[in-house]
Amino acid sequence: MLTEPQITFHGLAHSAELESDVLERIAWLEKFYHGIVSCRVALEVPHRHLKDGRHVEVTIELTVANGEEIVIQREPSLHGALKDVQALEHLKDSEVDSVHRYARAAVHDAFDAARRRLQDFARRQRGAVKTHERAQP
Repeated sequence: MLTEPQITFHGLAHSAELESDVLERIAWLEKFYHGIVSCRVALEVPHRHLKDGRHVEVTIELTVANGEEIVIQREPSLHGALKDVQALEHLKDSEVDSVHRYARAAVHDAFDAARRRLQDFARRQRGAVKTHERAQP
């Protein structure tokens, strides 16, 4: 990568553990596509609402060698919200730990989506995408 990755935290305390996890995932992405020029990752906890305050949104912005930008946005799924509704008790002291746990899962999910997008981009660049012939009337 030509530029240093940028990692920002919004509405979430900075975590060296989470930052190192993101840096590992960026290095992991470079195994699938070597032409990544820059990478910006934003981790954000949306405004705290009573029913879904612990979810983390992840945005990954990748710039590849030819200047094209690939943006991946991952928001909390309904599955995570349902798990929260089923919880019997919400303890205040465990709130920070749970945010980081959700953030780590969201980061992995977002980087998995980024890998798929990079692999698709690489296939298109190589011309390895199949095209279907049009049916002759």
